[in-house]
Amino acid sequence: MAQLFVSQGRDDMPRWREAFDDVRLCSPQQARAQAGRGDCVWVMSNLEGWTALTTTLSGRGATLVVLSYTPNSREAFQALNAGARGYAHALSPVALLRQIAVVTDNQGIWVWPELLAQVVGSTFKVLGGENAVREDALAMLTERERAVALAVASGKSNKEVARLMDITDRTVKAHLGAVFRKLKVRDRMQLVLMLAHTESAVVDVE
Repeated sequence: MAQLFVSQGRDDMPRWREAFDDVRLCSPQQARAQAGRGDCVWVMSNLEGWTALTTTLSGRGATLVVLSYTPNSREAFQALNAGARGYAHALSPVALLRQIAVVTDNQGIWVWPELLAQVVGSTFKVLGGENAVREDALAMLTERERAVALAVASGKSNKEVARLMDITDRTVKAHLGAVFRKLKVRDRMQLVLMLAHTESAVVDVE
């Protein structure tokens, strides 16, 4: 598996070389020619046409991670929609870069927790929000579990749900764990897709 770092040559490489001994710096054109199934490709979002490049390479079976100097929820949604499995700050520390590589290589999705909540909430809204929720799925839950599930799906963090419902973070986690087990999902994004009757496979980040 190759580690390809795609930029126009203006980006600092030392931390990348420390994180991955075999990382190769390449241009978008070289990435299109070289990247294939099993490769991990890190794409800078300051490149012209980065979304199209991400879509093309992910379609070949490569694992894509988009990096940004100014990460934001809108761009994160663009990256994930284009097929990226990760979205992170371009100046992330070495340990975090390695963690992102492990998560995405194992077919997970990596974004930082606060942004994940925003992405989940945006996805829920795009899919119709509470008006589009499957009632048969909610029928499997207790009243408190249902409230937690809908709050989390709307993009609220565990702490926000705890404040909203006047319960502890620990209780929120317990209810959320019960929701995941009953609905047979692994994370927040799968919960949203289950409630909207859409299938996918992603991994949450605590």
